[in-house]
Amino acid sequence: MLKIAAVLVAVAGLLFYFMRDMAATPPALTPGALEKLAKLPNAVEESSGLVALPQKGQYLTHNDAGNRPYLYKINEAGELVGTIKLNLKNVDWEDLAQDDEGYVYIAETGNNNNNRRELAIYKLKPESPQQVQTIRFTYEDQKQYPPAKKDRNFDVEAIFYSNGSIYLISKDRGLQATAKVYKVPAKAGKYTAKLIGSHPLKAEVTGADISPGEDKVALLSEGKIHLFTGFDSPETFYDGTYNELRLKDAGQTEGIAFEDEATLVITSEGGNLYRYRL
Repeated sequence: MLKIAAVLVAVAGLLFYFMRDMAATPPALTPGALEKLAKLPNAVEESSGLVALPQKGQYLTHNDAGNRPYLYKINEAGELVGTIKLNLKNVDWEDLAQDDEGYVYIAETGNNNNNRRELAIYKLKPESPQQVQTIRFTYEDQKQYPPAKKDRNFDVEAIFYSNGSIYLISKDRGLQATAKVYKVPAKAGKYTAKLIGSHPLKAEVTGADISPGEDKVALLSEGKIHLFTGFDSPETFYDGTYNELRLKDAGQTEGIAFEDEATLVITSEGGNLYRYRL
């Protein structure tokens, strides 16, 4: 009888151990499901750009036009864990990108009225925020400031980095029909942004990122991810296989970043942080 009782106690102990581990491990996110992680901290009044940091579950974001020139480090619980104050002006910051050397790129590219004659991308390392390099540029195909309303496709709210270049994707405020893709070197200087391609898109692009393996590009618009795969090179991602993924009840989505090859994090103007599994 004592042996049976001992066995039962051992079995109960094992069950408790395994059940405890199961309870402590959050369920895997179902592919195609949007998970709300948290509310953004009060300091992030209008998140516009987003990158996933090497430290798992930590991100950088910033506010939109006219706000303080700060980068905010947040975690997946929506907690503010650091603030990087920059000696710059936030005329209209719109997106963030990063490279494999630890540099972060801030897109000073908001151009709602399509009348800005010179735009910029700021390049810096978060641990050295006073050492800022500036990439200045104009668009090679813009001749009027502003152009006719139907031709107002020179606002950019989406960038990503690849192989020494920054790629810029336009927000078509004129016809909401075409996302243009430009390219500039990812080093300080003054350039003409080269128009390298486009994709028909009935949406206004608000964010972009490329996957760690550089085989997927995700563009963001209000309540949608526009995913490109199967391309030969990041430079021609717009010629790849295109899929539209809907983000139900996410509202005006603004920032997007790959957390890993199959997971995206997203912020919204409504002040929420989301995770989406491809």
